[in-house]
Amino acid sequence: MPLSHLDAEGQPRMVDVGGKRVTARRALAQATIRLPAAVRACFEGDDAVTTKGPVIHTAIIAGTQAVKRTAELIPFCHPLPIERCDFSTSLGADALLIECEVALFGKTGVEMEALTGASVAALTVYDMLKAVSHDMVIESVRLVEKHGGKSDIEARTT
Repeated sequence: MPLSHLDAEGQPRMVDVGGKRVTARRALAQATIRLPAAVRACFEGDDAVTTKGPVIHTAIIAGTQAVKRTAELIPFCHPLPIERCDFSTSLGADALLIECEVALFGKTGVEMEALTGASVAALTVYDMLKAVSHDMVIESVRLVEKHGGKSDIEARTT
């Protein structure tokens, strides 16, 4: 299968989406951060508050900014008119799960935006809590679902 970001001569290029139909596009990505006990102890309820501010709330703001700026970070991503960007978090005994769902009506998908949002939100959590411990591990940044366009990816567990 030829790579879509290479032309016939093998040179990198942005994919031409001019002939594609506008359809509803949605993607869900997630990132997991393993939290050592000292970091986990910082959380009361659903958030931790540091001198830098509320960790989860700040991570959601940073992740949202990253979603909107993905085309500036990933060379061949098209700038997209994002219509919806939602985050959810789930705090477990030793990990924080961050989910980022992005949607729009457009000619190209939003997988990279969802992955970028989840990643930057996780990096923000790390940044805000690194004074407690550098032993946090960001892992399992992955696309969970994609809908719209020529193929769908249903919820995956692995």
